[in-house]
Amino acid sequence: MYTIGTYLAERLSQIGLKHHFAVAGDYNLVLLDQLLTNKSMEQVYCSNELNCGFSAEGYARAQGAGAAVVTFSVGALSALNAIGGAYAENLPVILISGTPNSNDRATEHLLHHTLGTHDFLYQLEIAKKLTCAAVSITSAQDAPAQIDYAIRTALREKKPAYIGIACNIAAEPCAAPGPVSALINEDPTDSETLTAAVSAATEFIMGKEKPVLLIGSKLRAAGAEKEAIELAEALGCSVAVMAAAKSFFPEEHPQYVGTYWGGISTPGAQAIVDWSDSTICVGALFNDYSTVGWTAMPDGPGVMLADQNHISFEGHDYSRIHLRDFLSALAKKVSKRDATMIEYERLRSESLSEDPAAPDVKLMRSEMVRQIRPLVTADTTVIAETGDSWFNGVALALPDGARFEVEMQWGHIGWSVPASFGYALGAPERRVIALIGDGAFQLTAQEVAQMIRQKLPVIIFLMNNHGYTIEVEIHDGPYNNVKNWDYAGLIKVFNAEDGHGVGLRANNGGELAAAIETALANHDGPTLIECILDRDDCTPELISWGNLVATANGRPPASM
Repeated sequence: MYTIGTYLAERLSQIGLKHHFAVAGDYNLVLLDQLLTNKSMEQVYCSNELNCGFSAEGYARAQGAGAAVVTFSVGALSALNAIGGAYAENLPVILISGTPNSNDRATEHLLHHTLGTHDFLYQLEIAKKLTCAAVSITSAQDAPAQIDYAIRTALREKKPAYIGIACNIAAEPCAAPGPVSALINEDPTDSETLTAAVSAATEFIMGKEKPVLLIGSKLRAAGAEKEAIELAEALGCSVAVMAAAKSFFPEEHPQYVGTYWGGISTPGAQAIVDWSDSTICVGALFNDYSTVGWTAMPDGPGVMLADQNHISFEGHDYSRIHLRDFLSALAKKVSKRDATMIEYERLRSESLSEDPAAPDVKLMRSEMVRQIRPLVTADTTVIAETGDSWFNGVALALPDGARFEVEMQWGHIGWSVPASFGYALGAPERRVIALIGDGAFQLTAQEVAQMIRQKLPVIIFLMNNHGYTIEVEIHDGPYNNVKNWDYAGLIKVFNAEDGHGVGLRANNGGELAAAIETALANHDGPTLIECILDRDDCTPELISWGNLVATANGRPPASM
């Protein structure tokens, strides 16, 4: 026999989850018991609900989906911040919340963890704004259909979903789950629309002399990374990636020309995109951050926008097409258009060798990045926090197989600590390297304790420069300063009596090199390396980016 809780557990397991993240509360305790009966899935505990949501989001980056279980209101409203991030970043995270006893809806009872009113529906209404599907389960008979709807919609839309389950029915019996194909099988591309779109797109591209491909962050959500390579090779043109899509196109591919980010692009990337006569934007997401304050926004008749299920260009607009089907079919129709590669070879410059700093010289950001570079191998994932870590991460060359993760649409500082925790659980075969600023670390530091609990060998490079450097470069003020912590010493606190985390401090290049050796040898827990940097020791790209974003933020009101 299945209960609502075991039905949910079976469905989560069927879609590939080996873990779900949880914070206990009295409205979800019976549900947690039910989920524990599924032995193919481990219940992983988090320090708070915000971290729980971000851990599930990081897990979804590694596994394709994630799940977080919290209690009503005081738990779910905190977790919904992270769920907003999953929505913005196109990740199917299932937020599951225990909710009040179903009988209390028809009474005049006031309940704890609520607003002190008789309205218990506000959580569901808020969740509807932040998910692609939100359901409230108060009936065992309806539960299977509601659970399936929420999970199926999340997987199809690559967006989060919400499932509320009344605390008194989590253990109620319900029907058994049917084949998982009902959840994971997609609606097919409309064949006639695909034929028309490919025909028009072929004519569009073949009418250009200098096309370039621009890869965006929604390519992963579309499941079209392989097909993007197919189209690139059929065209033979230059391929640039947006910063949030770094690693979504292999950097060792001969057609890769770097990261396009307007005036702070990697060498040669902006020049070749600007020189082209057409930009094929594949899974691109344009916001004020990715366009550097709207200064690098592709527009005009030479732009094709190829999104997850929507293609538009020069008076053409097509829907109900999976991006991977479109790219693959288009690759079979187009012929070589390699002018941008020929031109790029003229622009290409050899990488300058970097001399190591003297080992006893005060540590600088450039030396830190130089020492991190050799750590990035094919089985490495680099997770870069919002801030200068973005730009430090973009400067890393990625061998084939390496991955790069940022949260550039939601941009929540502190995201990377729990996301690294979730990602490391979801991909235990990979080396996870996290680049985190001190200000961001203070928001979600507790989840390092859970890395210790799970014996995850995450390597954290914590840049201690006493503040929110990204905010300093946008708009400085005393509010950008943070109270300094003994970050390396904090690991001893988290270890307590049984942990194997390691906390180290690097004031110079020699200490950093020794710390990295220790980190590589520590397989039983995380290693945090506190890198002591000057307040203004940041990338020139951050300075330029911050100035342009500040200019965009400071535009005066438009006249009526």
